[in-house]
Amino acid sequence: MSARRTLRQAEPVRYSRLLAVAAERGSETVTNDDVAGPIDSSDEWIRQRTGIVTRRRATADVDVLDLAEAAARKALDAAGLVGADVDAVILSTITYFHQTPSGAAILADRLGATPAAAYDISAACAGYAYGIGQADALVRSGAARHVLVIGAEKLSDVIDPTDRSISFLLGDGAGAAVVGPSETPGIGPTVWGSDGSKAQAIRQTHSLQELAADGALGMPTLRQDGQTVFKWASFQMAPVAAKAMAEAGVEPEDIQVFVPHQANMRIIDQMVKQLGLPEHVVVARDIADTGNTSAASIPLAAERLLTEGTARSGDLALQIGFGAGLVYAAQVVVLP
Repeated sequence: MSARRTLRQAEPVRYSRLLAVAAERGSETVTNDDVAGPIDSSDEWIRQRTGIVTRRRATADVDVLDLAEAAARKALDAAGLVGADVDAVILSTITYFHQTPSGAAILADRLGATPAAAYDISAACAGYAYGIGQADALVRSGAARHVLVIGAEKLSDVIDPTDRSISFLLGDGAGAAVVGPSETPGIGPTVWGSDGSKAQAIRQTHSLQELAADGALGMPTLRQDGQTVFKWASFQMAPVAAKAMAEAGVEPEDIQVFVPHQANMRIIDQMVKQLGLPEHVVVARDIADTGNTSAASIPLAAERLLTEGTARSGDLALQIGFGAGLVYAAQVVVLP
């Protein structure tokens, strides 16, 4: 009788980090005046309620995978890598309209990353932070060496121009990050969760099954219960962000950059207050001229701070995503 072989497992890596962050915004600038008419509103009302001055949207000939590919290529270039170096592709989006195959698999092929593992995440505005948490685990477990995480949305495809609840907030764009091994800690523990009891707070108007039964319904669009979402995000997400700092072993005074999901300027301001962040902390406010881009908003905002020099490589950043589901995820990262 032969001796039983010992099962071999992947060799773990102690630490991971962000190697690069890149972005692609919709090419068209849409002002408040452009969207105010159909919702019987004004530039002043939109600015006061949301902090948005303009939002970026893509042209009709550009789809969500085009945005994702552009951001991904920039991230790979910045990391000094090519598609063949990628072991896994994670695409977070709610605006890729095919149930199968995954957008990530198609994106991996476009990038020359085949046969990398590839899958989509449906976690809305928390999707990028979900992806970073998964990429961190994949790298540190030894399951992958380089993971490409993309948050991409073309929300203009799901807009009802007459809707006053959410549509005037939304923009198009994609942000991408490369996660790889590190000799020092670069990504803190991810604190994440959900509350499905409030799932209807941000929702689509009807299902694809309902559309198939009644074509007159038209394409599903998004709606939200503004007050429910505002209270939840403003007051229940700050403790999540605080827990992410605690899990990472840092205090508010250690944080140099705060990159929350760009949902609403008033929510951002309230979270800064709730967290007691010191005045030296750079706060991302990309929503003012990019709009709310759901899964893309955190990397878009981070890339902007790095490009403008407001944040620097090596800075300690607290990031948190939260949205439809209701789902959330936060972690402390070292900026690339």
